Amino acid sequence: MIISRTPHRISFFGGGTDYPDYYLKHCGKVLGACVDKYCYLSVRRLPPFFDHKHRIVYSKIENVSDINTIVHPSVRETLKYFKIDYGVSIHHDGDIPARSGMGSSSAFTVGLIHSIYALQGRIVTREDLAREAIYIEQSMIGENVGSQDQSFAAHGGLNVISFLANGKIIVEPIVINPDRLVEFERSLVLVYTGISRIASEVAGDKIKNIPKNEKNLSQMKDMVDEAYDILVNEGRDLKEFGCLMNESWLLKKTLSNKVSNPVIDALYERAMKHGAIGGKLLGAGGGGFMVFFVEQERQHDFKQALNDYLNVPFTFDFDGSKIIVYQPQRRPL
Repeated sequence: MIISRTPHRISFFGGGTDYPDYYLKHCGKVLGACVDKYCYLSVRRLPPFFDHKHRIVYSKIENVSDINTIVHPSVRETLKYFKIDYGVSIHHDGDIPARSGMGSSSAFTVGLIHSIYALQGRIVTREDLAREAIYIEQSMIGENVGSQDQSFAAHGGLNVISFLANGKIIVEPIVINPDRLVEFERSLVLVYTGISRIASEVAGDKIKNIPKNEKNLSQMKDMVDEAYDILVNEGRDLKEFGCLMNESWLLKKTLSNKVSNPVIDALYERAMKHGAIGGKLLGAGGGGFMVFFVEQERQHDFKQALNDYLNVPFTFDFDGSKIIVYQPQRRPL
């Protein structure tokens, strides 16, 4: 039995520049962090005593004998990638709902790859874990996804991630004073809009618009360096990070008319009236979670004003994807 635990992420700046259509021409850069909300996967060899060869349990239950008939795209293509010729059981549990803008699909893929490596008694580097997840999602499944979610899920932490035109991805942890890190973490409020959306559809529209949005994407990329300086320069007020989030959100909404909607705009306006300095919708857009920068002394009033929405407490995760249970089956049937 293998159990993996893989974190979800909050993206702050540079989202949209991590799509290959953009960074393979112009380079990209993002700033974000993983949080203690996880995708858990238990994976084991399935004994050959059943009518089915594979069992996959998530929001649905699939009992199949042929990998090609698996509906779950990540499971199907990952098993193909590893050329699995034996029966497997895969069971998913998650801390947050799917389609919520926190990289749940990529966390699943990263966790599944990690679990299969462990099932085979093999070790994989974080770089390879991210790279293989990107390949499976972008090339095998054909999803309209960027390359930041897989990188954050594999590495964990608060990072600046650079995407080079030659395809190389560089993950750089942000070194910050521990007290300042706690202050920053406690100034963030995560709110669930209750709106589920298909990220690939929103992302597809954003990708289509990349040629006409290159100027705005360049501005959003430049904000990564500014945000980094705010975090590490103790002479600067962290409130500036919140102000920059607001600027970034206004730019993000120009990338596609599917990024926001009247419900999200109303929520954002209410948040800003009751203490938020800035905020943004996470992921491609259209729904899911929003994160706001709210000074701690304003958070009670903020949460009262938004008490019809779910507030989700969190802390940063610095472990990345990890195997938390490793019990190899020494003599598989």
